[in-house]
Amino acid sequence: MKNLFSNFKGDAFGGITAGIVALPLALAFGVSSGLGPSAGLYGAIFLSFFVALFGGTNTQISGPTAPMTAVSMVIIAGIIGANNGDVAKALPLILGVFVFAGIIQVGLGLLGLGKYIKYIPYPVVSGFMTAIGVIILITQILPAVGYYPKEDIAYVQTFKGEAKDAILHRIIDDAEGEEILSIGHFEQSIEKSKKITEADIDKEAKSLAAKNASGVIGTFRVLPNALQHINWLELVLAASTIFIIFGFKKITTAIPSTLVALLVVSGVAFGFGLDYKSIQEIPSGLPIPNLEIFTKFSLTSFTPYIFSAIALALLGAIDSLLTSVVADSMTKTKHNPNKELIGQGIGNSIGAIFGGIPGAGATIRTVVNINSGGKTKLSGMISGLVLLVILLALSPVASKIPAAVLAGILVTVGIGVMDYKGLKAIPSLPREMKVGPFMLSSEVVIMVTVLLLSTFWNLVNAVGIGLIIASLIFMKRIGDVTASHSGVKTLKNEEGWKDEQNFPENLKEHVYIERVKGPLFFGSTSDFQQMSKQIPSSAKVVVLRMCRMPYMDQTGLYVIEETLVELTNAGVIVLMEGLLEQPRYMMERIKTIPNIIPKDHLFKDFDSCVDWMKNHIEELN
Repeated sequence: MKNLFSNFKGDAFGGITAGIVALPLALAFGVSSGLGPSAGLYGAIFLSFFVALFGGTNTQISGPTAPMTAVSMVIIAGIIGANNGDVAKALPLILGVFVFAGIIQVGLGLLGLGKYIKYIPYPVVSGFMTAIGVIILITQILPAVGYYPKEDIAYVQTFKGEAKDAILHRIIDDAEGEEILSIGHFEQSIEKSKKITEADIDKEAKSLAAKNASGVIGTFRVLPNALQHINWLELVLAASTIFIIFGFKKITTAIPSTLVALLVVSGVAFGFGLDYKSIQEIPSGLPIPNLEIFTKFSLTSFTPYIFSAIALALLGAIDSLLTSVVADSMTKTKHNPNKELIGQGIGNSIGAIFGGIPGAGATIRTVVNINSGGKTKLSGMISGLVLLVILLALSPVASKIPAAVLAGILVTVGIGVMDYKGLKAIPSLPREMKVGPFMLSSEVVIMVTVLLLSTFWNLVNAVGIGLIIASLIFMKRIGDVTASHSGVKTLKNEEGWKDEQNFPENLKEHVYIERVKGPLFFGSTSDFQQMSKQIPSSAKVVVLRMCRMPYMDQTGLYVIEETLVELTNAGVIVLMEGLLEQPRYMMERIKTIPNIIPKDHLFKDFDSCVDWMKNHIEELN
């Protein structure tokens, strides 16, 4: 506790500043997610406080971030769509997925897996981050020009026929779910269908219109309509916000330009009584836990979203630990990755219970905190409390913020989150992979694949496919490297390594050597398998030089066992030199040693191996 207040003045200023910076972003991310500004604000409050309290990075400020919001937006839209556009009905399941994602993060931390997050390939991260930026930019076109599909009467009218069918199907589905099979119950369903009002159809049509216009592809669908119905006032508000955010940074960075843009443009719009569309109303008072997450939990409805929760948890882990590295470099400290994951998981789970969207360590807010004097966990806790005070005291005022202003803020976030470093490197990366008649860079292939699939299909699946492609390419490269440094060589025609130079001349005709360099695993065994087939019938001895093979997996283990059996059955004497600890352990576990290759055929170095052959020269000849 003493250490917690050791830098109270600096932590207070850092926390207050970070909280103020977080406010417009939290509101914007909440709106973008589809759950409203209050969800973003709740997420920022609980994440900032509890991650700081339980996490492993003293100066980190957590809250909703662009990557987490983009994935959350997909999950939210999918669950709402599966519940016929009924947000209230879908909300417990949505928040349940977020709670589970937080629990997974806690589990990752408890299992000590934080240190492995760094092995995610850069091209996958680069393609994903750039896709996040593209998604945000495209999906903010409609609110930036003041076009809302649900409010376009002509557009909604096109869904009326589909809306009535959807309502009828829902009545039938409900009847089947209740096992309504009798004629009397069937008649009740008919009566319900007769009670469908025009208002019911209009509501359903608006829901279908919004769903059809969601996401990147949905935006492109309705873009012609949007361009015909531009609200010039909304466009000016969004453009003014963008201009102030980028322009004010050139004047000073002491005051957050995002906050300046929010206050100035919202103040002008409200002060002059302009006719603009404001954001959804933010409830006043303390956040209330949503206990329906637990009371209405259904394993059947939750199961389809397990992998989405896992992906969300992993993304949050990567996002947070990358920010922790930035904080370490600025403060010359060392974060605890596993403790950080536990803190992030606790924060996301508690935030979701109170209706907040998930988040992660936020780089910009963390940098602001450090530059403003924050040094301990107290700064992050103060940041969360600042947002809570704003919620309690200023929620009616915040509800008057123009939606176009938040769209403008998100446009700048989308521009800033893209990985320009990775994009600039595309022309200069070596083209070493042949695809048909084309020579391509494997890194570029991975990055572009993740970028396109994330933008136009599914963020979660895109990352999974990117990881698979990256893993396959890595295994191919390792296999090529291993193959290039190994092979069966006759000592009569091959000089070999330095310690092989004085090999007895009378043995060279009958002794062959296999030099294995690098790991023997499932991606590098094909060349090794051919070894016994390449050895001529004159061979009496094969020496396997294993001193540069640090690792062997189960595939490699069985391949080498099969090779040893073939050689032994052919009457060839196999000698092993320099077998390292891990491969020897594997071979001993399945009794390859000593059942196939006796222990007296294992040698610590090549000289002792040569001495053995000299002593058994009669057998070899």
